Amino acid sequence: MKKIFFVALIVIFFYSCTQKEQPVPEEKIDRGVVALQVDETHAYVGWRLLKEDPVDAAFNVYRLRVGDTLYQKVNNEPVRTSTNFMDETVKIGQAYRYRIKTIVNNSEIETPGLAYVYMVGKAERELAEPTAYMLNKPYYSIRLKDEVSINRIGIGDLNNDGAYDFVIQHPDFNTDPYYRLFYWKRSMEPYTLDAYSSKGEFLWRYEMGWGIESGTWFAPFIVYDIDGDGYAEIYAKAAEGDPRELDGHVLEGPEYLVKIDGQTGKVVKRTNWLSKEGFENYNYWSRNFLVIGYFDGLNPSLVMQRGTYTVIKIEALNKNFEKQWYFESSGDYKKYRGQGGHAIHTADVNFDGKDELIPGTFAIGHDGKPLWHLGLGHNDVGVVTDINPARPGMEVFYGIESRADKNGVCLVDAATGEIIWGYEGKTTHVHGGMAGDIDPDYPGIECYAGESKGGDGYFLYSAEGQSLSKESLGTLSPTPVWWDADDLKELKIRDKLFKYKGDTLLTGIEGKVILVADIIGDWREEIVTGLPGELRIYSTNIPATSRKICLMQNRQYRVGVTRSTAGYAAPPQLGLEQKK
Repeated sequence: MKKIFFVALIVIFFYSCTQKEQPVPEEKIDRGVVALQVDETHAYVGWRLLKEDPVDAAFNVYRLRVGDTLYQKVNNEPVRTSTNFMDETVKIGQAYRYRIKTIVNNSEIETPGLAYVYMVGKAERELAEPTAYMLNKPYYSIRLKDEVSINRIGIGDLNNDGAYDFVIQHPDFNTDPYYRLFYWKRSMEPYTLDAYSSKGEFLWRYEMGWGIESGTWFAPFIVYDIDGDGYAEIYAKAAEGDPRELDGHVLEGPEYLVKIDGQTGKVVKRTNWLSKEGFENYNYWSRNFLVIGYFDGLNPSLVMQRGTYTVIKIEALNKNFEKQWYFESSGDYKKYRGQGGHAIHTADVNFDGKDELIPGTFAIGHDGKPLWHLGLGHNDVGVVTDINPARPGMEVFYGIESRADKNGVCLVDAATGEIIWGYEGKTTHVHGGMAGDIDPDYPGIECYAGESKGGDGYFLYSAEGQSLSKESLGTLSPTPVWWDADDLKELKIRDKLFKYKGDTLLTGIEGKVILVADIIGDWREEIVTGLPGELRIYSTNIPATSRKICLMQNRQYRVGVTRSTAGYAAPPQLGLEQKK
């Protein structure tokens, strides 16, 4: 009997050793169909090309007039060269629903995803409010449960229907722990997370509580399906009770990382947040981040970070909140102190299929061990993507907020940390910037940054490091967006969207920009804004002549979207698995 038991143990041991953790299934999304009125006789319809679609897949567009019972095909020939269609048979005063069918091997396949549009005529526009029902204003509007102002928004499929739902953080208030110049302000009300379905249905509310001050660095949260069950979860920094001092500071009390169920808004798991031990004061310990990384190449991990300007602590956790690795800028890694940025970037910089982290002016490997560091201090700007396609691999564009004798604006090899080119003069406080392919005269992505005080002002470089301009683009941090039919990005500044040295494509954009990402429609990006009591999603209604895989199916881009709710918002960037 003992012999049988011993043999059984050996079999079980060797079986368990040969079993690998099953990879988390990839996010499943629908066609993301969009329908927008262009004028009184045209409606634009757009949808996603998915990476699982055959290369020769074509599409048919079906339309249902609301009140009828049957969908009718509205395209004469299958749509093959793009994933959008201009319907020229719509009529004023009618409401329509659109759906898309995929053609594979001459057979139609049902694909999930619906869009609705109501065609508005001149008479209705004259009776409406001045800003309502305006033609060629391509946006969807979601009315919120209360007249709240939006601070941040997280995107994820909360109900497993293939469409992206929304988790908004409100109110639109931000306090910074920096104690000088009145950066810190007492929180007037705690942050709240509200969830809405893709169609605007209110789902649930979660109160972050008085233990979390109302500011970017105090209240990180992200939305993502880490456990792989098809339903996105919410992960957030949390506390207990009301530990505020008389002046409103939160100096003590337990701190947690919590997992919030995306269907109910209830906390289902929690673990301790990174400790304050080793930090000099409130200003330094009150800086917190969350981000996602695929460190084994297959499964998403959750990353917590505390610290930017002195000590930096980073911990990677699996879906069960079990520690995978830990990094701290002390001891042997003391030289990494103060090298943090305002956002953590995730990218597979050495093409082994596993993600690395770039938390500032240094990089950490998939195993938590440092790869390189620049020694330039804290950066305000950081963009990681294939900036110069003439070079192998990816690059990082930096704008360094710390004083620098040289290279305060520079381009760095993402795999090695080698400085490829940089500004040779002194900089005092580079405090904004962006990277986007905006100029057709130069290959690759143009890089822009500006100084908030003193210095030489503004810097616009080509991917090769050629200085193109020292003039402002109109702001320190313009927002680059893929909007029209070409591969160049457009710039959103204030209420306008325009081409660099070119035409204005859209005016009258209202609200605070809270996200730019490809969340519906074809490969172009949406501009998501917040207004009092309203979430607005601007989406292009310009027909394209090419088709590209949905950007959200690029791992680096998708993870970059989750990053928008923790740290300063940085536009998502494509990884080399899918370049434009």
